[in-house]
Amino acid sequence: MDQSFDVDAILANMRSQLKQLCEQRALQDPLMIGIQTGGVWVAERLLDDLPIPGELGTLNISFYRDDFTRIGVHPRVTPSQLPFQVEGRDIILVDDVLYTGRTIRAALNEIFDYGRPRCVVLAVLADRSGRELPIQADVVGQHIELQAGQQVKLTGPAPLALNVI
Repeated sequence: MDQSFDVDAILANMRSQLKQLCEQRALQDPLMIGIQTGGVWVAERLLDDLPIPGELGTLNISFYRDDFTRIGVHPRVTPSQLPFQVEGRDIILVDDVLYTGRTIRAALNEIFDYGRPRCVVLAVLADRSGRELPIQADVVGQHIELQAGQQVKLTGPAPLALNVI
């Protein structure tokens, strides 16, 4: 059974959570980084209504994955773009689906190659079961429970759609 989600409502919830988290943790001029490809789409939509200064950074973590030799590289690997210094800065890292945790681990490794941020906040559109690493999101748009054989699918960038298939 396919299931679709109201992405606009999920994004509004995420924006509210991010605003509250920024206040609680006293984040100072946070920078936003999206993980290619779905995380960038989500980050672009989040930026529509958040007071985040500067450009959106993008990460392509293909070469940082620990399962690189097993899954290979997408044929259209594009470089990461971080148009700012991360050293000592507050970072909001955005991804589409948090599953095993390996993508986030790879993203953190790449970010630290650019410098040591003051803190990193993780925001994900969807959180599903299946964690292999002890990684947890600070902001979760939608928790999704899957049955055997189901997958989470994000399509976009416009319109942005989240489905369980």
